[in-house]
Amino acid sequence: MFLITAVDDSGGLLFNQRRQSQDRLLRARILDLTGDAPLWMDAYSAGLFEPPAANIRVAEDFLDQAGAGEYCLLEDREAAPYLDKIEKIILYRWNRAYPGDFFFDIDLNEGWRKISSTDFPGSSHEKITEEVYVK
Repeated sequence: MFLITAVDDSGGLLFNQRRQSQDRLLRARILDLTGDAPLWMDAYSAGLFEPPAANIRVAEDFLDQAGAGEYCLLEDREAAPYLDKIEKIILYRWNRAYPGDFFFDIDLNEGWRKISSTDFPGSSHEKITEEVYVK
Protein backbone atom coordinates (compact mmCIF):
# COMPACT_ATOMS: atom_id res chain seq x y z
CA MET A 1 0.00 0.00 0.00
CA PHE A 2 0.96 3.62 -0.49
CA LEU A 3 0.51 5.55 2.76
CA ILE A 4 -0.40 9.26 2.63
CA THR A 5 -0.24 11.47 5.71
CA ALA A 6 0.40 15.09 6.75
CA VAL A 7 2.54 16.17 9.69
CA ASP A 8 3.71 19.34 11.39
CA ASP A 9 7.34 20.19 12.18
CA SER A 10 7.34 17.72 15.11
CA GLY A 11 5.71 14.86 13.18
CA GLY A 12 2.37 15.60 14.81
CA LEU A 13 -0.88 14.29 13.37
CA LEU A 14 -3.49 15.18 15.97
CA PHE A 15 -4.14 17.45 18.92
CA ASN A 16 -6.96 16.64 21.34
CA GLN A 17 -8.23 13.96 18.92
CA ARG A 18 -8.56 16.44 16.05
CA ARG A 19 -6.43 16.93 12.93
CA GLN A 20 -3.89 19.70 13.30
CA SER A 21 -4.70 21.33 9.98
CA GLN A 22 -6.21 20.81 6.54
CA ASP A 23 -5.83 22.38 3.13
CA ARG A 24 -8.19 22.40 0.14
CA LEU A 25 -5.38 22.35 -2.45
CA LEU A 26 -3.67 19.47 -0.67
CA ARG A 27 -6.89 17.44 -0.88
CA ALA A 28 -7.10 18.19 -4.62
CA ARG A 29 -3.45 17.16 -5.02
CA ILE A 30 -4.12 13.85 -3.26
CA LEU A 31 -7.05 13.14 -5.59
CA ASP A 32 -4.88 13.97 -8.63
CA LEU A 33 -2.10 11.74 -7.31
CA THR A 34 -4.35 8.75 -6.75
CA GLY A 35 -6.25 9.07 -10.03
CA ASP A 36 -8.61 6.12 -10.39
CA ALA A 37 -6.73 3.93 -7.89
CA PRO A 38 -8.55 3.12 -4.65
CA LEU A 39 -7.97 5.68 -1.89
CA TRP A 40 -8.75 4.09 1.47
CA MET A 41 -9.53 6.08 4.62
CA ASP A 42 -11.72 6.06 7.71
CA ALA A 43 -14.95 8.02 8.10
CA TYR A 44 -13.14 10.83 9.94
CA SER A 45 -10.90 11.50 6.92
CA ALA A 46 -13.71 10.94 4.42
CA GLY A 47 -15.44 14.00 5.87
CA LEU A 48 -12.77 16.12 4.17
CA PHE A 49 -13.90 15.00 0.71
CA GLU A 50 -17.44 16.27 0.22
CA PRO A 51 -18.77 15.19 -2.12
CA PRO A 52 -16.66 12.03 -2.07
CA ALA A 53 -14.60 11.14 -5.14
CA ALA A 54 -15.46 7.89 -6.93
CA ASN A 55 -12.19 6.22 -5.92
CA ILE A 56 -12.61 6.80 -2.15
CA ARG A 57 -13.18 3.66 -0.08
CA VAL A 58 -14.28 4.18 3.53
CA ALA A 59 -13.74 1.57 6.24
CA GLU A 60 -12.62 1.74 9.85
CA ASP A 61 -10.19 -1.14 9.13
CA PHE A 62 -8.96 0.49 5.90
CA LEU A 63 -5.31 -0.33 6.61
CA ASP A 64 -6.23 -4.02 6.75
CA GLN A 65 -8.37 -3.87 3.61
CA ALA A 66 -5.99 -1.92 1.36
CA GLY A 67 -4.03 -4.04 -1.09
CA ALA A 68 -0.73 -3.65 -2.88
CA GLY A 69 -0.59 -0.49 -4.99
CA GLU A 70 -3.61 1.05 -3.28
CA TYR A 71 -3.49 4.37 -1.43
CA CYS A 72 -4.39 4.99 2.22
CA LEU A 73 -4.91 8.38 3.85
CA LEU A 74 -3.90 8.13 7.50
CA GLU A 75 -4.69 10.89 10.00
CA ASP A 76 -5.65 9.38 13.33
CA ARG A 77 -4.00 6.03 13.99
CA GLU A 78 -0.69 4.23 14.18
CA ALA A 79 1.00 3.23 10.94
CA ALA A 80 3.88 1.16 12.35
CA PRO A 81 1.82 -2.05 12.80
CA TYR A 82 1.41 -2.07 8.99
CA LEU A 83 5.08 -1.61 8.07
CA ASP A 84 5.15 -4.94 6.22
CA LYS A 85 2.32 -3.78 3.92
CA ILE A 86 3.58 -0.24 3.27
CA GLU A 87 5.42 0.04 -0.06
CA LYS A 88 5.68 3.82 -0.19
CA ILE A 89 5.05 6.78 2.12
CA ILE A 90 3.84 10.10 0.72
CA LEU A 91 4.41 12.56 3.53
CA TYR A 92 3.07 16.10 3.43
CA ARG A 93 4.73 18.61 5.73
CA TRP A 94 2.79 21.67 6.85
CA ASN A 95 6.08 23.48 7.57
CA ARG A 96 4.53 24.83 10.74
CA ALA A 97 4.51 23.91 14.42
CA TYR A 98 1.10 23.03 15.82
CA PRO A 99 0.14 21.71 19.24
CA GLY A 100 0.24 17.92 19.02
CA ASP A 101 -0.38 14.90 21.20
CA PHE A 102 -0.44 12.08 18.62
CA PHE A 103 2.49 11.62 16.27
CA PHE A 104 3.47 9.74 13.11
CA ASP A 105 5.09 6.56 14.41
CA ILE A 106 7.35 5.44 11.55
CA ASP A 107 11.01 6.45 11.73
CA LEU A 108 11.86 7.41 8.16
CA ASN A 109 15.58 7.06 8.96
CA GLU A 110 15.11 3.32 9.49
CA GLY A 111 15.01 1.54 6.12
CA TRP A 112 13.34 4.30 4.09
CA ARG A 113 14.87 6.32 1.27
CA LYS A 114 13.55 9.72 0.18
CA ILE A 115 13.15 9.71 -3.62
CA SER A 116 11.58 13.14 -4.07
CA SER A 117 10.77 16.38 -2.30
CA THR A 118 8.53 19.05 -3.83
CA ASP A 119 7.21 22.31 -2.40
CA PHE A 120 3.87 23.72 -3.51
CA PRO A 121 1.52 26.44 -2.27
CA GLY A 122 -1.61 25.44 -0.43
CA SER A 123 -4.87 27.31 0.08
CA SER A 124 -4.19 27.91 3.78
CA HIS A 125 -0.43 27.28 3.88
CA GLU A 126 2.18 29.32 2.05
CA LYS A 127 4.29 26.22 1.47
CA ILE A 128 3.49 22.52 1.81
CA THR A 129 6.26 20.00 1.18
CA GLU A 130 5.57 16.62 -0.42
CA GLU A 131 8.18 13.96 0.36
CA VAL A 132 8.07 10.48 -1.12
CA TYR A 133 9.82 7.58 0.60
CA VAL A 134 10.37 3.98 -0.52
CA LYS A 135 11.93 0.99 1.22
